[in-house]
Amino acid sequence: MPPDSHLSNELRQAALHWLLENDAVQKAAGVRRLVQAWAAGELGLDVGMAPSNTTVTPGHPARPEMVSPLDVQRRAMNTPEGRAAMIHALVHIEFNAINLALDALWRFAEMPRDYYTDWLQVADEEALHFTLLADHLNTQGYAYGDFSAHNGLWDMAVRTQHDVLARMALLPRTMEARGLDVTPGTRAKLIQAGDSEVGPILDIVMRDEIGHVAIGNRWFNYLCEQRGLEPEATYAELVSKYNAVPRRGPFNLEARRAAGFSEQELARLGL
Repeated sequence: MPPDSHLSNELRQAALHWLLENDAVQKAAGVRRLVQAWAAGELGLDVGMAPSNTTVTPGHPARPEMVSPLDVQRRAMNTPEGRAAMIHALVHIEFNAINLALDALWRFAEMPRDYYTDWLQVADEEALHFTLLADHLNTQGYAYGDFSAHNGLWDMAVRTQHDVLARMALLPRTMEARGLDVTPGTRAKLIQAGDSEVGPILDIVMRDEIGHVAIGNRWFNYLCEQRGLEPEATYAELVSKYNAVPRRGPFNLEARRAAGFSEQELARLGL
């Protein structure tokens, strides 16, 4: 019997199943199988399935302990434990990113078919990133859950659950775009501290994350066009309304260009 034969044969319902899965490793593996099932034509897609404003708590393991962002344990990078804590933070970001992609896929109805396939691709790549980084953390003598973590990314998902436009504006093209700015520096610090093996993993993450932010840009601009809204003014209004994380440099302008930000937007980052 196929391992996921008990799942719905509809893509969005199957995505919800894996969103609710508690085991992090099983969640990542299940998402990767979901992609294979979709590619094999084994799943249908019901774009009209009613959208949900219901708050859903994603499945997550008992550990890591969730704390305020200010209370996350920080350690010096010149120690093995400090490097492991940094890698653990990256693993947790990727775990959250799997959930964010699955929620974007499941929650929002009446979008074009490409929207759902885009977010399925994102979920698949985030699952790969999680697996690569979690496996690397294991080689350091630690496991996902050994350090505390925070849920800032998911908190914004809850705040934007009622509107796909707000979700696209404030998750991929705001909070996730910050990863484009900080990942190169994180990579350099880890390598300088003696972890050369993490470099190729973060190269994969960086390459894929440019694509993920580009997908957010694509659907933000699509929704603005559908609603007759001017994108830059709409984005500024949403950032203000939701008190989104303040933008601060330095900015990775090359990566942001590759992800589809306009020159006008990039020029305003320095304001």
